[in-house]
Amino acid sequence: MPPTRIPQPQDFDSLKPQKLHVSTHYPSPPESTTSILLLFHGLGDTNSPFLSFASNLSLPGVLAISVRGISPLPPSLLGLPLDSGGPTDNFHWGDDLKLDARTGEIDMDPGYEKVWELVMDRLVGEVLIRKCGWETADVMLFGFGQGGGVALGLGSLVRTWDGPKVEEVKEGEEEEEQVKEGVAGDEEKKKNEKAFKGIVSIGGALPPSMIPSVSAREKAKTPVLVLHGSKSEYVGEDEVDLIQREFENVKVVEWKRPDDGMPRSREEVLPMMEFFAERLKSGWP
Repeated sequence: MPPTRIPQPQDFDSLKPQKLHVSTHYPSPPESTTSILLLFHGLGDTNSPFLSFASNLSLPGVLAISVRGISPLPPSLLGLPLDSGGPTDNFHWGDDLKLDARTGEIDMDPGYEKVWELVMDRLVGEVLIRKCGWETADVMLFGFGQGGGVALGLGSLVRTWDGPKVEEVKEGEEEEEQVKEGVAGDEEKKKNEKAFKGIVSIGGALPPSMIPSVSAREKAKTPVLVLHGSKSEYVGEDEVDLIQREFENVKVVEWKRPDDGMPRSREEVLPMMEFFAERLKSGWP
């Protein structure tokens, strides 16, 4: 693995052919980067507002990477005519779009295999870890709504992740091959220790499809903060119970207002800022 370095814009070029779009906000100065924050927007949104949100947070030493959903919503779901002209600027994270047979609403767990491949194998594994030398323990996740569910799902699945894929090395590159083999061996040893620095989910539920189907697995080690409204549409007692069963360290904050939404007051922002401050000053684990 290379020495740790700050990811540069060109490092993300390899994601474009995979149709994964990201935007970045660097701390000032960029050389002060010590942690990375991945942001996942809600259903029907896009990455730009969440990059602005990260910029307004201005977390010290944090490189923010706002990720765009993997597929646009069809115009019909937005009340637009079918011939409105090309893809919309409203994205979702699922492998497909499904309707919940009980409610007629969009199913919040349509499967997330594409997200896992693009975000974990490509963005985290290929770019942040293999190219730039960071670890999952350097990376925090923030998500809203469906994006919050994706963040929780990534934190759940990472505990059984094999790490970045090791590419085959051309003949004559024996030294590089030995280095990569050593990295692969280290990653295998750490396989069951993998965790992120922390996860903040607003109004997002852990998708059952993103829970590892491994018997006798330990709880995920990533610290989690769940924020939701008092009458949240997606986060209730059952959803909180599932998160607490899968993660070792979970804090849940229920806001006084009924809806989820993004934080609107100091009272709503404070638990999130305290969580970030704790995670940024803490070492590992």
